[in-house]
Amino acid sequence: MNPANGILLSLAYILGLLFTGSLGLPVQVVSWKDYSLVALGTLALGLLAAITIPRYWRTGPRPRLWLAAVIVVALAIIYFQARLPQPAANDISQLLNSSNSASQVQLITVQGKVKSTPRLTRSRRGQFWLKATQLSELTSRDSNGVITKGVTGKLYVTVPLLQTTGLYPGQTIAVTGILYQPKPAANPGAFDFRAYLLRKGAFVGLSGRQVNFPDEIQKQHRGLWRIRQRIIRSQIRWLGSPKGQLLSSMILGRRAVDLPYDVRDQFIEAGLAHVLAASGFHISLILGSVLALMQRWGTRTQFSIGISTLIVYVGLTGGQASVMRAAIMGLGALIALVTQRQVKPLGSLLVAVTILLLFNPLWIWDIGFQLSFLATLGLLVTVSPLTKQLDWLPPVIASVIAVSLAASLWTLPLQLYFFYKIATYSVVVNVICAPLIVIISLGGFISAIAALILPVAGSAMAWLLYYPIEFLLGIVKFFNDLPGSSVAVGKISIWQLLLLYGLIGISCISRRWRLRWWLVGFVAVTFVVLPAWQTKLTKFQVNILATDQEQVLVIQDQGQVTLLNSGGEDTATFAVLPFLQQQGINQIDWAIALNARPRFRSSWDSILASLSVKTFFDTTVSQLPSTTATESYSKISTLSIAGAVESQQGNYQLVASGETMSLGSIAIKLISAEPPMLHMHIRDQNWLIFGKMTPIVQKQLAITSNFPQTKVIWWSGESLTPELLNAVEPEIAIASSNTIDPATVQLLQNNKTELYWTGHDGAIEWTPKKGFQTTLETVNNDAKLM
Repeated sequence: MNPANGILLSLAYILGLLFTGSLGLPVQVVSWKDYSLVALGTLALGLLAAITIPRYWRTGPRPRLWLAAVIVVALAIIYFQARLPQPAANDISQLLNSSNSASQVQLITVQGKVKSTPRLTRSRRGQFWLKATQLSELTSRDSNGVITKGVTGKLYVTVPLLQTTGLYPGQTIAVTGILYQPKPAANPGAFDFRAYLLRKGAFVGLSGRQVNFPDEIQKQHRGLWRIRQRIIRSQIRWLGSPKGQLLSSMILGRRAVDLPYDVRDQFIEAGLAHVLAASGFHISLILGSVLALMQRWGTRTQFSIGISTLIVYVGLTGGQASVMRAAIMGLGALIALVTQRQVKPLGSLLVAVTILLLFNPLWIWDIGFQLSFLATLGLLVTVSPLTKQLDWLPPVIASVIAVSLAASLWTLPLQLYFFYKIATYSVVVNVICAPLIVIISLGGFISAIAALILPVAGSAMAWLLYYPIEFLLGIVKFFNDLPGSSVAVGKISIWQLLLLYGLIGISCISRRWRLRWWLVGFVAVTFVVLPAWQTKLTKFQVNILATDQEQVLVIQDQGQVTLLNSGGEDTATFAVLPFLQQQGINQIDWAIALNARPRFRSSWDSILASLSVKTFFDTTVSQLPSTTATESYSKISTLSIAGAVESQQGNYQLVASGETMSLGSIAIKLISAEPPMLHMHIRDQNWLIFGKMTPIVQKQLAITSNFPQTKVIWWSGESLTPELLNAVEPEIAIASSNTIDPATVQLLQNNKTELYWTGHDGAIEWTPKKGFQTTLETVNNDAKLM
């Protein structure tokens, strides 16, 4: 086949997989009908193009080749749907789909084989994948009876950390716990857990409480996981934690090593996430070292040892897509060595990507796979022109800067699209850390090889890297602590993403545009910054974030931001900060603390560490009971928050009952600190915010308070008394809770009050033009509330 024809067909296949994005990312199983319509529509447009394009591009491919490319596009769409994970008839997820299953509210025991090495989650629980084979549950008729049946499926299992001690892949275990449906992203910018599980081929999770072993004596299965554990343990022995895990991550990738999240987050924040991902750099280093050591041997021997090394390394890293892509390109280089032919890097990259997507088409939407491909493409097409532009620098320095710039340039638009922010000093950090990264990686590989022979020797080799690793961590921390180390840009649209890559592509292809790089850069920045800036200046938006039972509200008023927060540290980490990042918010103008309990006030530590606050209103000091312990904590916490705010040149204020806080065009009055109650005036609307109140307090408020005409009440989902509702007479009620008291729901329906609740609707958004909108689609208004 003509190479040009193969390139066209490969690109057609990749394009067909990308067209599946018109149906949304594979976060749910889409019907064959929808895919068939997209495939037929693509086929019709392709036929038109196959007839039209050859008339204007006479030197291009012939019509029959265009027709073949169109058919490949349509087949790729159908193939993608065929490879989407589907639950089998006896899949364990079917248990939750059965409406009369008692297991939805009771403990069950699932037996199966461990498929991965246990890892630590952010919530300090152990996590592993389990291939389910058997299910045991209590019968609904007789609580003493147990039904056991065979099941299939893959489970995302979390258990108390100590329960994972000694678990290994291939081990048969039984986990007792509760099955649950994974939730989609309830807040804008939050992690979509359901989509993540679907991409992994799982449909339910298991919150485990106890791990048992059906077979007391089990023989450990041999596998590459044992070699991986030998290397990791050897490197941790003398380096300690987290330096040992960091070294192992730098040679095996963070997906194969349980690296502490604080270290991982620091590297990502500094723009060094690629250092913790096994990729082409590692393959090049390994393959180059092997070929250099085997120079005296024949090419066939070099090929055999080289390919064996690639297979072992891919297995040790857990078969990550980025490593497999680099390994296939490395295999191409080995074949070229044997056949004495020259390798075309771009062609090799296209072949590698096509083979991997034929193996697993779902990788087309894997962010790691996309970033790996784009970074490699950038290195192949951009490093050489950049090096020529930097010819005034020493060659080594110019090469390091060119590599860093090329990879950053090609991955930046995708990072903005998915992560909404940029690491300001990324290029500088990469240039400074490049020598350290090479030294540590090379030393890590030598240490790993030594650990396979003698673990103590591997530990000794790793210990020699103590100070280089310490220096690397110091550099990362230094740049992360600098002002403006990361800037939230906000989510860009798909059209902005395509435009940015179009500008980058034109600059690489056209020498004329390459010489005018400053103009291309100006246009790119304008198309990203100008729409975001214009939107901020005109936006008025209120968002109530979805939380368990904690009240969090964000107001954006023409560039000014107000945050009301009563959430804990997890709420700040998983809901507040991702939302602010997605909205492109880097500063809070007014922050209001609504909860005085210690675990809730700790959330402000995370927020103040990431964002600056101009004015902090503290309404919580008088909420704490008068005890020595709570008073002591209140003073310490107040001083800590006040110190953090003032260190940012902000203003810290204590708010007493009856005081009004002026927040631009919005006014919020603290009616009562205990029980917490606020009156908020927004665009000629009155909102009442209720904290947790006992029924007795609610009845007293209904008698003693003179409530204004109220549009919205917002509360935490507990029961509301008829007296309070009749006194307030709201038009809309919003509950920040996963569950709502059924009696309260009935009262609201009787009063014809429109109800929203975050446990069902996700985050609630209000704008003057569109009114109230929900993040999650409401399928059934009468959905089960408890």
